[in-house]
Amino acid sequence: MERTLHLNATVIPDTELGGYVARAVEVEVASQGETVEEAVANLREALELYFEDEETPELPTLTMLAPVDVRLPA
Repeated sequence: MERTLHLNATVIPDTELGGYVARAVEVEVASQGETVEEAVANLREALELYFEDEETPELPTLTMLAPVDVRLPA
């Protein structure tokens, strides 16, 4: 039986290698690609492999995204 997990990801430019890095917020899985779409597709594939052998993956019950202000010296 097939199920669908709904996860969140961040996608940021890879300033060193070019392209983009996509990271899953709820689990420690990341991937990259030349475009945003490719990075997300590669992340989806990596997540499918990550969860491949788990019948009931344990995920946080609540994922909150919150802005964080960091003070830096002038």
